[in-house]
Amino acid sequence: MRLLCCATLLAIMTGCAATGISPKRFTTDTISFGIVVSDIDKALTFYKDAVGLTEVKGFDVPAEMARDAGLSDNKPFHVHVLKTADVPEATQVKLMQFVDTPGARPDNRFIHSTYGIRYLTIRVADIDAAMARAARAGVKPIAKGPCRLASGQYLAIVRDPDGNMVELIGPKRSG
Repeated sequence: MRLLCCATLLAIMTGCAATGISPKRFTTDTISFGIVVSDIDKALTFYKDAVGLTEVKGFDVPAEMARDAGLSDNKPFHVHVLKTADVPEATQVKLMQFVDTPGARPDNRFIHSTYGIRYLTIRVADIDAAMARAARAGVKPIAKGPCRLASGQYLAIVRDPDGNMVELIGPKRSG
């Protein structure tokens, strides 16, 4: 049995080396991220109604934990969790608001205007349906979107209530 386990492990390691695939380093294939917003109600409406994310159970971060982890200067907060689907492996967009200590607004005119994470990309099943959902929520694409990409997909960029760019990419299914 021990020899079989060692042989199996060696085969896996050799196969990974031969294919250039390294052993799994992460427990999930998705990355979740947090966005501090100026108005949680407007942000939730945008990400749920205009973009189409699903809100799932959020969580509270107590002041002491927030301080000890370096998240805030001893301020508690609630995190609203939204997902592309209500399944464990779906990407999470975490929204939070600090009412008593509003943050500074970065320059969001263009992606090159400010350093740091500048936009998020959400892949949609149908760009026309995504844009219709956004329009019903009063959200319009910036510039001339949706624009056809070389891949045959379409790209439209919208802004959330704080001016952050959200890139929607997907095919045209409705025509």
